[in-house]
Parts: sequence; C-alpha cells; structure tokens
Amino acid sequence: MFIREITQKIQFLKGIGPKLASIFEKLAVLTVADLLTLYPRTYEDRRQITSIKDAHKLDRAQLLVTVVAHDLIGNTPRSAGKHPHQTLKVFVQDSSGIASLLCFGRNFLQRVFLPGKKLFVSGSFSYRFGEIQSSNFDYEPIEDDSGKTVPATAVILPVYPLTEGLTRNTVIKAVRQALAKFGKDIDDELPANIMKKYRFPAKKHAIASVHFPKEFSDAQMDLKLLKYEELFYLVLIMQRLARSRRAAAKNRATRKPSAKNLHKILETRMSFTLTADQKQAVSEIQQDLMRSVPMTRLLQGDVGCGKTLVAVFAALLVVEAGEQVGLMAPTELLSRQHARTIADLVEPLGLKTAFLSSGMDARQKELLLRSLAAGEIDIIVGTHALFQEAVKFKKLGLVIIDEQHRFGVRERQRLMDKGIQPDLLLMTATPIPRSLALTVFGDLSISTIRTKPAGRTSVITHLTAEGNEAKVYDRVRRELAAGRQAYFVYPLIEETGKSELKNAINMYTHLSKDVFPDFTAGLIHSRLDEEEKRATMDAFMKQKISFLVATSVVEVGVDAPNATVMVVEHAERFGLSQLHQLRG
Repeated sequence: MFIREITQKIQFLKGIGPKLASIFEKLAVLTVADLLTLYPRTYEDRRQITSIKDAHKLDRAQLLVTVVAHDLIGNTPRSAGKHPHQTLKVFVQDSSGIASLLCFGRNFLQRVFLPGKKLFVSGSFSYRFGEIQSSNFDYEPIEDDSGKTVPATAVILPVYPLTEGLTRNTVIKAVRQALAKFGKDIDDELPANIMKKYRFPAKKHAIASVHFPKEFSDAQMDLKLLKYEELFYLVLIMQRLARSRRAAAKNRATRKPSAKNLHKILETRMSFTLTADQKQAVSEIQQDLMRSVPMTRLLQGDVGCGKTLVAVFAALLVVEAGEQVGLMAPTELLSRQHARTIADLVEPLGLKTAFLSSGMDARQKELLLRSLAAGEIDIIVGTHALFQEAVKFKKLGLVIIDEQHRFGVRERQRLMDKGIQPDLLLMTATPIPRSLALTVFGDLSISTIRTKPAGRTSVITHLTAEGNEAKVYDRVRRELAAGRQAYFVYPLIEETGKSELKNAINMYTHLSKDVFPDFTAGLIHSRLDEEEKRATMDAFMKQKISFLVATSVVEVGVDAPNATVMVVEHAERFGLSQLHQLRG
C-alpha cells in the first residue's frame, strides 16, 4: 500500500492515547502516515564516544559512563510552600575522570541511576565550580536489569520538530512502533523506470532509513528519493490543474490577424528597432493571444530592458480585434509614466488611451468611466483604482499587471473579473517565488528579456562607508556641473526621534543649502499629494530640477535618461528588490 493509505489514528499506537495524540496534532500529525512522513529536521551523531575529561570542550559529547553515587543538593523553599526543594546530583565516571549530572526537575532518576549502573550519556557539558557537569543531557542504559547488553545507543539519532509536551524520545518510540507494524507493507509510488534510472532504494527501506540511518550517506539517498517523489507529485498536480483550467475555459472565438497591422505601422514609426529578445517575447505573446485558451504569461527582464514596449505590441493585437486593454501599476508615478509613454506610441495610430487614479476629479472620472464602458477607450492605465466596482469595460480582452509582485492574487483577479476570460500578462524585474514556482510547475508561461536596448550602458555600483560623504558629494557635483542630474534616496521621510537614520526632509534642506547651493533641488515622498508629486517629477524630467531628494517612492515609475547618478544612504534599510529597482 502507499504510505498515505495508512490512515490509522496514532492514538491507537501503544503508549500514545488521546492526550498525547492531541499534542502530536499540533504538528499536523493525526495518522500513522503523518507520523512516518514527519521526517527528521537534522541528525545527531552519537557514534563518536569521547572521554569525560574532554566533554566540556565539545558542543555536545557522547560518553560511556558508570554511576558512582548520587546526592540531593540545595535547600531552597518552594515558591508555593515551605517544604525544601532539592535537586538530584548524579556522579558518573569513566577511565578519564568524574562528572556530575544535575537532574533539575528529574529527581525520579534517583531510582534509575543506581551506583554501578552503566549508561550512555549524550549532553552539553561545561566546567563549573571546579567540576565537569551537565544539566542538559539524554541517557540510555547500556545494560538491562539482568546485566544483558541492550541494543546499541551510539547511533545516528534523528532530531524531529517538536512542540510543548512532546519529547524526542516519545517521537522516536512512536516512529519505531509505526515502522515495525506498517513499514514492511509500504509500496513504491514512482514508476519503475524512474526508480531504476536514478537507482532509488525501495520506498519502505527509504522510510525506515531516513528515520534511523546507519550512515549519513544512506539518509542522503533516502531523502533524494522522497524529495523527487514530492516534486513528481507537485508537477503532476500542477499539470492536471493547468489542464483542468484549459478544459473548463469556454471556447472563446480565436482572434484573427487584422488587416490594420498596427504593430507593423508602429515599428516603422519608431526611431529604433526591437532587440532580439523583445521580438521573441512579442512573438510568444502574440501566439498566445491567437489561441482560444486565455493566456497567462510572465514577462520578466531587468529594469530598462523594454518590457513596456513589448506590452504595447501585445495591446495593439487585442485592440485590433475590437477589445480593450487595462494596464495596472502599483503607484501613480509609474501609472502616469506608462500612460504618457503608451499615448505617445499609439495615439498617432488612431487609438484612444486614458489614465485613471483614485485622486481624479469626480466629474472627470465620471466622464472617463462612461467612455470606458461605451468602448470608446482602447487602452486604460491606472493604479488600484482600475479594479474598483465602478469601473466597467465594454469588452476587456487583455489585462497587463506591471510590478506584479506588488499586487495580491485577489487584487489581480478583481481586474480579471471585469472581462470574460481576458488574457493576462504579468511584468516584473523582480519576480516573487510564487510566480517563479508557477512558471516551473505548469500554470504560467514565461518570456525573458535578457538584453538591453542599444545605447543603454551597464550600471556601476560603488559601496562606500559612512564618513566618506565629501568624496561622494564631489562626484555628484561633477555630474551636476556637466549638466546631468542625480537622485538622493533615504529610508525615512522625516526624523522620528527614535532613530539616527538620515531622512529625506532634513537632507533636502542640508543638500540644497549647504552642499549644492548652486543647483536646484526637489523633494518627493509618499506624504505629498499626488499633484505635487506629479509636478515635481515633471520638473525633474524636464531638467528644471538638478537633483531629487526622495524616499523609495521613486523605486518604480521614474524615467529620467539625463539622471546619471543615484546615492542611496542607509542601503541596509532597503530590501534587495528595492535596491534592484532603484539601481535600474
């Protein structure tokens, strides 16, 4: 039988019972199958036996010792009464010396640690008060009461995830019992040809060995089988889900090539040519858009590689088919930039574009939404405002999400629900693990732009220590004097009183008055109203501002080709994806 078919409740294993089973449940262990798949998180090698005299030199030592004597120490009254509370202290020895075991809360061991008893002890030892001692130790008897040697305890011992009320020994005993009762009946689950190709051990042997390996190499091979099997099922499930999604999709009419050839007209109007990667991405997307099954594709590439232009070519094909396109970006700055860029590209072709944000004038928004619902707007660009209930499309055919890692699944779906099986194109320079997982396991296609457009040089990153500000400022001053522009980015908007970090407001005053008084400065952060932010960015892009002091609000949505240097202070306060975006 397959391991998941062992559905017996663990409470029926000897020594478990309902109370202990409820503790196992905290680890999501309810059945014997759950218990057998509670794999060790690591292992403890108890095969290396050391001597008492060297025990305190190791993080954890394994000893073979004999009990010499024991005593009760301490005379501290109990907090809840007047009876003295004493702790059992056990003296053990080997040929190298004597150590003491402090049994805090375990005075019952007095009945176990009898003089002359031979023990295997594993614990953390230290040299204190003139002796080698341990209060954190495990033990196993070497001989039973009749003097007969018990099974070897100097082994590789599994270390399991635990929870309050559950000890490692309890888990080990339960796993041993489950293996003894069910282990021999566990069948292989992978196809025989895969088992043979990778020389995997039989599943029943792997399960037993991963819990109690004789050698570390055994555990590695067993884990390889179990990981491969888990990945095999994950891929299988994802492929089934993808197939089900395609089968459940209503057979929408396929788009037919249009005689308008807007993408060809756009190519001839551009002063540059697409890179090879851009052409490949456009081709892949266009093939998806011509199918009856909705597209779900991730377009990834570094900042500045030309993802937006690829999205425009995709949008043209959809608009030619009489459908609408919605592009959503996380910030108003980025949305406005996209709206401006797209308008410059497609409005000369006769297309109507629009921009929507939550801060728009009510009357203006009403007119825009009415035009959108009537199908008079071909491409609309906006922020989260796009998925609000009042937004209606006549025929939404393509949803484009930029910086997709900044949106939740439900937020994206709310925009998708405004159309009937629209295509979905996600764009990002920093794909999140979930998106990458979907590209690997079957529910999301991927296009990658690796090369940058001609003329775009590589970014050079310098790291400098605090105290070298003068050198940094000198470098920026040379760029400004040459007619270039610069950014200064800080983690805080203003002084908080609880942090010594530099902030944008104070540094704007310092830089504009003390460091670069001969150049025009601008300040931008999230607390400014949208109109002020837009005016500042417009002035910067028109080169009316020489340098811009900002927070991470400029992480996305700033396209200023004349800006050649960026200074990020307290870079350790930014995430890697933020630094990557800023660097781009």
